[in-house]
Amino acid sequence: MPVFDLSQTPLRDLNQALHNIDDGANDTAFEVVNPRGSHAVAVGIDQPVTVDVRGSVGYYCAGMNDGGTVTVHGSAGPGVAENMMSGTVVIEGDASQYAGATGRGGLLVIKGNAASRCGISMKGIDIVVHGNIGHMSAFMGQSGHLVVLGDAGEALGDSLYEAKLFVRGSVKSLGADCIEKDVRPEHVEKLAELLAKAGVTDVKPEEFKRYGSARKLYNFNIDNADAY
Repeated sequence: MPVFDLSQTPLRDLNQALHNIDDGANDTAFEVVNPRGSHAVAVGIDQPVTVDVRGSVGYYCAGMNDGGTVTVHGSAGPGVAENMMSGTVVIEGDASQYAGATGRGGLLVIKGNAASRCGISMKGIDIVVHGNIGHMSAFMGQSGHLVVLGDAGEALGDSLYEAKLFVRGSVKSLGADCIEKDVRPEHVEKLAELLAKAGVTDVKPEEFKRYGSARKLYNFNIDNADAY
């Protein structure tokens, strides 16, 4: 297993090594030590590699991930897993703003809390947060799932499209065009699947409430002008 000590080795060398991997390469597991809050760690992965980061990172860790499994044994700054395509990103600690922003696929697991705008403009990514999330989360969320075991801040799901939001705790307020919806059997099944993937074993899917779009902002309607 190649080990990159970022107190001794430039970050560019780590990311270049991850980009140089071809299908069938022997080195498919990497360890990163002493990240010391470095930005853009393990960005642009496009192969099924495994990266363990032993410490906390700065902004945009694992951005544009496409097939890799990245685990941060610490906390992450803004934009973790931004624009992720596929694969898995796990944050053992907390995540800062806009975690999983614009993500198109894959699974992001945050075992601590997530700050504001978690899942903003999500486009197919699945996000599971073991703790709480901040305000304006899933703003303009288009598709995918946001699962929150704790509480949600203000304006959850503002201007939501078709992303599905599940919150186990309380919601401070809902954003424009976001409403509570029934939890149907297919939602319970999907929740059970996501919780299992995220390593959650002591919570039942029936404990969650579902939130989604009221579908009144798709096209302008004068009767809904106050909602804009």
